[in-house]
Amino acid sequence: MRVLLQRVSEADVTAGGRVTGAIGPGLLALVGIAPTDTPAHGERLARKIVNLRVFDDDAGVMNRSALDVGAEVLAVSQFTLYASTDKGNRPSYTGAARPEVAAPLFDAFVATLAGALGKPVPTGVFGAHMAVRLVNDGPVTIWLES
Repeated sequence: MRVLLQRVSEADVTAGGRVTGAIGPGLLALVGIAPTDTPAHGERLARKIVNLRVFDDDAGVMNRSALDVGAEVLAVSQFTLYASTDKGNRPSYTGAARPEVAAPLFDAFVATLAGALGKPVPTGVFGAHMAVRLVNDGPVTIWLES
């Protein structure tokens, strides 16, 4: 499982012409799932995300977690995180899990994340064409992998 995590001042995702998820200050998690991933991978990354100290303390040092500051998290599935560009100019996505495998793992990841945060985690629509809008705060962008 791969997560591209961005600290944002705001973010939203639109699918089919409607906003399906939006947050204020918090974290945008773009989530890719591999065929070998398990629910344990998602649980580990969810715990890491909520406890990662990427928010400023009173001294301006990144020393507070999403839990510490009450941040929101927006999760968006993104199979393209498993793109391979080793051959030619057209990315291959064979490293990404098929939808029938990835969708339940993404849902389990989101449920674990929501439980750890103690609040709902808005999402995009799995498998849909989506538009993600964000204002990266910092910028802070971190790559996580299980």
